[in-house]
Amino acid sequence: MPALIFDCDGVLADTERNGHLPAFNATFAEFDIPVRWSDDDYAVKVLIGGGKERMASLLTPEFVAANGLPADPDGQRELLAAWHKRKTAIYTELIDSGALPARPGIARLVAEAAAAGWQLAVASTSAEPAVRAVLEHAVGADAVHFRVFAGDIVAHKKPAPDIYLLALHELGIDADQAVVVEDSGNGAQAALAAGIRTLVTVSGYTADEDFTGASLVVSSLGDAHEPARVLADPLGLAPGPHITLATVTRLLESPRPPTGQDET
Repeated sequence: MPALIFDCDGVLADTERNGHLPAFNATFAEFDIPVRWSDDDYAVKVLIGGGKERMASLLTPEFVAANGLPADPDGQRELLAAWHKRKTAIYTELIDSGALPARPGIARLVAEAAAAGWQLAVASTSAEPAVRAVLEHAVGADAVHFRVFAGDIVAHKKPAPDIYLLALHELGIDADQAVVVEDSGNGAQAALAAGIRTLVTVSGYTADEDFTGASLVVSSLGDAHEPARVLADPLGLAPGPHITLATVTRLLESPRPPTGQDET
């Protein structure tokens, strides 16, 4: 059966601004790290795939020396692991509080796909406990239908295709049997590099990113209170205000759009 594979952050819920950013800042405060990322700061940090990797970007020689942090690789790995474990706990508490509602249309499209027998998965660079927490709050009982591929289970994070190639392998399908729902340029690059047709639902930090090669770019999947706005439609799918499984099926059956790269 075909598969619908979702990214997590920015796709299932708009988690970056209202979840990850405050969780990072709360973690820095608890560990007495003199850093507080602003919204503008974080708009740059989200271009780095993975939470530990974002934290690691702080560890310049100057910052390490000024704050008495470990300078050796093993010490820094332990430090980052401790920071990230606490950050994930804070973030999960935010999700459990109900502070991060699902993005428009997520639960509706998931229910359609589950009823039609599609395979469902999440492929994310975020830590697995955080992904599962978002998933359960975003889709409710339908979370039981999902396979979750998350965290440090691949060698290279997005924009490398590793997480999507792993998902295809574990789901037992090839790229022509899957559609990915992404929200970022890095995520779209990862899916497209794995050869998978990609639907983009832009999120708070990603509206101006490059989505060349995506089959459809919309503001959201759409619901009664927030209809989907089409931002790019290279295949001429002309979806309505709600992105439905019928739209996704048409996307899957259509040729891939040009990627903008020379093909030889």
